[in-house]
Amino acid sequence: MNDELDQSDRALFSISVVTELTGVSQQSLRGYEEKGLVTPHRTDGGTRRYSRDDIDRINEIAALLETGLNAEGVVQVMRLQAEADGLRQELKEATDEQ
Repeated sequence: MNDELDQSDRALFSISVVTELTGVSQQSLRGYEEKGLVTPHRTDGGTRRYSRDDIDRINEIAALLETGLNAEGVVQVMRLQAEADGLRQELKEATDEQ
């Protein structure tokens, strides 16, 4: 069971707990979700559940906003980071094949 709790992608945290952990309001968290910046798991009853990975992402979003970027700028930065991560993975796989 401890292995399951250690998984960073396991959705364990409610929106109110995430608000306490990150300092980001529930309204902002819902806005991040609307913009596709974070996608919390939904329980059968529709309750949002966040993982530690989600919390890390939320903290990253908040840090970008604090630098003066607007929400659309954050969306673009996050897309570029995801693209760069994908390219790094492709390069690693190509290098490992040789």
